[in-house]
Amino acid sequence: MLRKKLSKYNVILASKSPRRQQFFKDLDIPFTIQLKEVEEVYPSTLEGTAITDFLADLKSKPFTDLKENDLLITSDTIVWLDNKALGKPKDKTEAIEILQQLSGKMHQVITSVSIKGKNFQTLFNDTTNVYFKNLTVDEIHYYVENHKPYDKAGSYGIQEWIGFIGIEKIEGSYFNVMGLPVQKLYKELIKL
Repeated sequence: MLRKKLSKYNVILASKSPRRQQFFKDLDIPFTIQLKEVEEVYPSTLEGTAITDFLADLKSKPFTDLKENDLLITSDTIVWLDNKALGKPKDKTEAIEILQQLSGKMHQVITSVSIKGKNFQTLFNDTTNVYFKNLTVDEIHYYVENHKPYDKAGSYGIQEWIGFIGIEKIEGSYFNVMGLPVQKLYKELIKL
């Protein structure tokens, strides 16, 4: 259904994320991947959805040569805990520290998506509340050692071992926690 709707567009996904790429395949959207380097820095005054909105938009800015039928999709995800954004860990030590911060608490996963054409742009976001049980030191070390979550905001993947044993409940979209609010994206694309 979406494939037919988007047939007149050249859909460009500007994301290295294997999870986002898989979502596009699973939605049966024909797409190409184009990456342009962007320094993901945002003003320190921004909070929550304003950060991800800013970054999703920022990732679209280098694409200045969009053609009439191009449809560029960029996205950004953060973990929001205690009024602070937690991004991807730089190394093993930071991954362990982040998981220790999340242990026993509720945090929010916020994802923003930009859909940009030659003459228009739509920007939307989604927020999911995630509740972690109290994680033991052994559980955190086992997960970081075996799953190396260095490419994931908040140092974890809900679809991995830590999600199986550590997440007590979520409020909102499961797929948003994986990095893309698929249902909202579908709704926006079907409107085109």
